[in-house]
Amino acid sequence: MQSRVQAGGLLGYLSLFTSLGTLLCCALPALFVLLGLGATVASIVSSAPWLITLSRHKNWTFTIAGLLITANFFYVFLIAPRLRATTAESCPVDQPNACGSASRVSRWILWFSTAIYLVGFFSAYLLGPMLRHLG
Repeated sequence: MQSRVQAGGLLGYLSLFTSLGTLLCCALPALFVLLGLGATVASIVSSAPWLITLSRHKNWTFTIAGLLITANFFYVFLIAPRLRATTAESCPVDQPNACGSASRVSRWILWFSTAIYLVGFFSAYLLGPMLRHLG
């Protein structure tokens, strides 16, 4: 049971960090340029050149992040409740609310990751065509 919980936590953190990658590669630079802060984008890229590589491979970045977030949704909402129902939950006796707190944190991380991913997706794939269509 403990290794399954750790696997779910690892999946949540991987989802969070890959969705942050989508935000860094696409959403923030687009927002800065939209606000007229192109020099800020140039400064960030010069200090973190790996963002260029991430931007060049944005299809892979978004695909991997989307798959991890989707897998995390399946784990948190389908697999984890079944595991808790079929096995005795092993919470520490001195902290009976620890398992519930961990579940809430996992769900918060999942929804936060999803929000970051959607902002990045909108900026990378939808904002440009929308602005071209409107302007």
